[in-house]
Amino acid sequence: MNKELFDFLSQFVMPERLDLFNRMAALRTRYLTVAIEDVFQPQNASAVLRTSDCFGIQDVHIIENKNEYRINPDVALGSFQWLDMYRYNSKAFNTPDAIQNLRSKGYRIVATTPHINDVSLDDFDLSKGKVAFVFGTELEGLTAEVLDNADEYLKIPIYGFTESFNISVSAAIILHHLSRKLRLSDINWNLSEDEQIEIKIKWLKQSIKKSDLLIERFMAEKAKSVRL
Repeated sequence: MNKELFDFLSQFVMPERLDLFNRMAALRTRYLTVAIEDVFQPQNASAVLRTSDCFGIQDVHIIENKNEYRINPDVALGSFQWLDMYRYNSKAFNTPDAIQNLRSKGYRIVATTPHINDVSLDDFDLSKGKVAFVFGTELEGLTAEVLDNADEYLKIPIYGFTESFNISVSAAIILHHLSRKLRLSDINWNLSEDEQIEIKIKWLKQSIKKSDLLIERFMAEKAKSVRL
């Protein structure tokens, strides 16, 4: 059904745009994902979205405890429309639910913070399985819940007096370094054909005016053909 819907919607965009969607979907990955815990500055939150899109990271997980996740459109530049965003905000403290969901999807939980058992960015092993990088708040860092339940701890080497990078800079450094390393490896990091079709349908729906009406027409014609 998804392939048929994709073929149907493809008629309503220019060939150049369809080609762009096909090329971008082939470069997307869920082998790496990002989880942002309680980030309160819109410019930082939005910069992480933009960075994730630029490096082909399809999923971003947003944990809202004390702070609501707000997007600065001038920084995000529409990047959120190309991503799948998962928000955890139904409880007063949502970090355990996020960790549980990521683990259920096969992700290693990697806290992006210096720790007694940390691994330097250059030495991080991607071959051990899918990775969820968790970034904390600008002032307080990651919660004890993340630190106590992380499978690994990742640090960016620093050679100056300042102890840490801004969260958006940290995300950019980590994703640039490890997404490039991943794409040069023998690891199967690509989305499946079904996953690619699914996200391309989402992109098409956002690009076509009144796409909901077109989909209703498609479904009605499909149902009619089944009855016949």
